[in-house]
Amino acid sequence: MIPVKLQGEPKTFAKRVRAPGVSWLKTNSVAANGPVPKGLKLPPYWRECLKDLHDSYDGVCAYICVYIERCVGGTSVDHFVAKSKAPHQAYEWDNYRLACTTMNSRKRDYSTVLDPFTLPPDTFHLELVTGRIYPNPTLSAGDKAKANETIRRLKLDDPCREIRSRRYDDYLGLRRDNQTAAESHLRRYSPFIWYEAKRQGLL
Repeated sequence: MIPVKLQGEPKTFAKRVRAPGVSWLKTNSVAANGPVPKGLKLPPYWRECLKDLHDSYDGVCAYICVYIERCVGGTSVDHFVAKSKAPHQAYEWDNYRLACTTMNSRKRDYSTVLDPFTLPPDTFHLELVTGRIYPNPTLSAGDKAKANETIRRLKLDDPCREIRSRRYDDYLGLRRDNQTAAESHLRRYSPFIWYEAKRQGLL
């Protein structure tokens, strides 16, 4: 994970997502500060902004930091504050994180995952050859614990090492022909790997 900057709300968001969502909450007497009553299921108006979310965040999953191809159906809206716990946040743009479906299903409604929007730089480091992710050794004990819990909850290490290692190997192969193009490709499709390679003085 690397820090993600909150992008501006799309012009059509209020009409397509917030307004119908808020209207539904009022019609069904859902309290703003309470959970969704049993038997009620929030209508997924947030799906109306999925393309906007993908475009706004350059198609990069906020958690695993790789590009998501929309054509394979792997793009989803993660509600950082779970909609089941805070329905009034279910239709708010700034509560959405672009996530691949795998990361979204792993995060679920847990509140122990670090927020990419408020994540300090260099919280996580990578071993580029193996793809291993680990907390920055200079973090405080408390911050290391939070980083490790995020890695554990999202399974960011062992199951995800292969793609990071492979993406870095691909970059090494591509740079033999064109260093600039290879670096641009890495930054576009694997920005965390690009950031770590740059931090480690390998670009």
